Amino acid sequence: MMRGMHSPAPVAAGDPRPLSGIDLNLLVALDALLAERSVSAAARRLHLTEPATSRALGRIRRTTGDQILVRTGHTMVPTPRALEIQAEVSDLVRRAQGLFAPVSMPDPADLDRTFTILSSDMLIAAVGPDLLTRLATEAPAVRIRFLPEPTPSADPLRDGTADLEIGEIDSTAPEIRVETLGTDDAVLIVRAGHPLAEGPVTLDQLVAARHVVGSRRGRFRGPLDDALAAQGLRRTVAVAVPSHTVALTMVAQSDLVGIAPRRLGRSALAAVGLAVLDLDLALPPLPISLAWHPRNDADAPHRWLRTHLRDVITTALSGPPIDASV
Repeated sequence: MMRGMHSPAPVAAGDPRPLSGIDLNLLVALDALLAERSVSAAARRLHLTEPATSRALGRIRRTTGDQILVRTGHTMVPTPRALEIQAEVSDLVRRAQGLFAPVSMPDPADLDRTFTILSSDMLIAAVGPDLLTRLATEAPAVRIRFLPEPTPSADPLRDGTADLEIGEIDSTAPEIRVETLGTDDAVLIVRAGHPLAEGPVTLDQLVAARHVVGSRRGRFRGPLDDALAAQGLRRTVAVAVPSHTVALTMVAQSDLVGIAPRRLGRSALAAVGLAVLDLDLALPPLPISLAWHPRNDADAPHRWLRTHLRDVITTALSGPPIDASV
């Protein structure tokens, strides 16, 4: 052996090397060297210089304890160990490239996935039919699970039990992405034929009536109470129910006064025959937003569904408002 030349240290069979001591970039160089069986050709494939590729081969030899490629005349031939691992190395490199490649959107027609969306029942009724019609045509195997809005102590977007939330977002997690899509106006509603539906309503008439509140948390107070308090007035809330749809049904079957969104509630109000009160009292607008956890930012199917939800919600918000003749 020539002075200064040392054979690679042998590696005992089954002796694992810690990954922290291995440059995984050598896998790419090894794949190119085994495929090309030439340092110069591998260098061109890797966009490296020949000296850099030659140094990589030296490091591979020291790491594996095998010569990998041996010069025979003007060519290089693989060792038995190189032939043994060539297919596995190529597969590892291909899989690693796929792992780090941007995620592409599969054909929606082949997408088989269930998405869980948090929303109020009123908003589900307003946008659900349009959303499901679109999905039935484009992605028939996609399923949507609508769930009620969470309680204050729960955060389904953060813990992964829900994919999206639509409506008025009150998640306390600071990292949640919230995108406001628009606002809707709140209007006061009564049954058709209610005495208050016959003409302009005064504030005194309004506070003398009995009210129903739709609140999943059982709250008796809302934005209307704040608006009345600014006028020195207080209404009587007779009942709080956990569903906006139940609140509408109770309004339709009694003399109770309720509240609904002007545009998003149009179809629901028309279905049960309710009328909008003519009242000179401005209520705070209802923000309608889309929220998700940042873990889903780059997920292609999730982005695809967010696009559809934006479209159906903005379409619903741009529709004709409820008027007093409903």
